[in-house]
Amino acid sequence: MRILHVNKFFDLRGGAEVYLHELMARQRDAGHDVHALSTRSPNNLPSSDAFRFVTRYDLSISDGSSTDAKKAANFLWNREAKRAMQQTLDELKPDVVHLHNIYHHLSTSILGPIRRSRVRSVQTLHDLKLACPNYRMYTEGAPCERCKGGRYYEAVKHRCLFPNMLPNMLAALEMGMTKARQSYERTVSTFICPSQFMADKMVEWGEPPSKFTVVRMPVVRRERAPRGGGYLLAVGRLSPEKGYEELIHATARVPGMRIKIAGTGPLEDRLRSLIRANERTSDIELVGFKRGQELEDLYRYAEAFIACPIGHENAPLAVLDALGVGLPILATDFSGLREMVADGQSGVLVERGNTDAWVEALKRFQALGDQEREEMARQSAVLAETNYPDWKGHVNALQDIYEAV
Repeated sequence: MRILHVNKFFDLRGGAEVYLHELMARQRDAGHDVHALSTRSPNNLPSSDAFRFVTRYDLSISDGSSTDAKKAANFLWNREAKRAMQQTLDELKPDVVHLHNIYHHLSTSILGPIRRSRVRSVQTLHDLKLACPNYRMYTEGAPCERCKGGRYYEAVKHRCLFPNMLPNMLAALEMGMTKARQSYERTVSTFICPSQFMADKMVEWGEPPSKFTVVRMPVVRRERAPRGGGYLLAVGRLSPEKGYEELIHATARVPGMRIKIAGTGPLEDRLRSLIRANERTSDIELVGFKRGQELEDLYRYAEAFIACPIGHENAPLAVLDALGVGLPILATDFSGLREMVADGQSGVLVERGNTDAWVEALKRFQALGDQEREEMARQSAVLAETNYPDWKGHVNALQDIYEAV
């Protein structure tokens, strides 16, 4: 089968891109002819399709009035991307187009050529963009559903995407146009949701239930973690919605609780200041961005994994990695994380944004004996085995969907 994957980025910017590249490699290993369409960047991974990639603009900065006007127009309707999509379809004649994140950089302009070509198309929903202009349903420090019912002007009022007014106006306008035309809904045959939460939220916001199917992300099963490092591990971008400030405040009230946080992001300086300001948080260590063997070792020797977001999560790769080595998981009782932890068995679910609840959860885990921790770890491995496929199973599930649409 010839498969065309479409995503706005082709470097390893985030979880969606890590998944995309691994999926493409696994599909090639399964005998498929796999191609890509994306934007150009010096950080992109190599691709034989790169000559078709389109211009990538940095939407967070001003490049002068002329370039900014072009960026604004592309935000709404990217003619270069539309031409590239048409050329790609004409030359490759794919059996299926698998969309990922296309908004803002490729735009919905690429959907028309797909629809007119009558090629089969699916889309994996890595985030909430099908319903929310800022794709997170999170703003001003809290989950947000103000735009529900087509009230996209709320994204302008609350400046949900950028500090400047114009990009928020463009995002609201783009969302309104997309929904009025039903651009995604008329083009995509099946929306693939990594969590039941995602499917339920889309239907709650008015999308047709028949369009959605849940396909769990794969878990790479590795040798069970020996643990014994004496620390709890958190991995993720250091940004406000991840809840690390609340975690630091909670940890300050649990003497002897060691936590390592791996990642970088806009909140890094503030988190370091919080840690320095309170001698009780000296056991919290920001270890920076890690990958490869260094990251594997952090997982292997952790006593448990922490996922403490105050915003929505779909099916975070960091938690999937923790399941893959059988780590107990302490997680916010919210959105997709509820599906990844069996409370009291494979881990602990904690009320979102409640520092007192996190204090109690950390103390509860700290008080567990070795046998109790081992049983919790075993249950985490069982949950992974029962509820999540390996890569072979995931690729086969996608192929079944491709053939059915």
